[in-house]
Amino acid sequence: MKKKYIIMSDKDNCATTLADISKGEQVQLDDKLLSINQDIPLGHKFALKAINKGEKIFKYGQIIGIATENIEGGDWIHTHNITSHYLEEIVG
Repeated sequence: MKKKYIIMSDKDNCATTLADISKGEQVQLDDKLLSINQDIPLGHKFALKAINKGEKIFKYGQIIGIATENIEGGDWIHTHNITSHYLEEIVG
């Protein structure tokens, strides 16, 4: 079976989809299965583990944003639950 996601860095708490992933589908992480909670389009992100509101979201080993709500493992990460880390630095 072809892998449907990629994790860019060991520091990442999200993965990027390489294909559409449907709600209820399970993806194999190194040591466990993770159930996907929403339909996630190609190129979008999902949480690898629970991320609390206010926590940093990492992709490429870098901070890409801050969670605006609690995010469960398997949740779609997008503009509805993340805010820009860069905007916070500018507005300050």
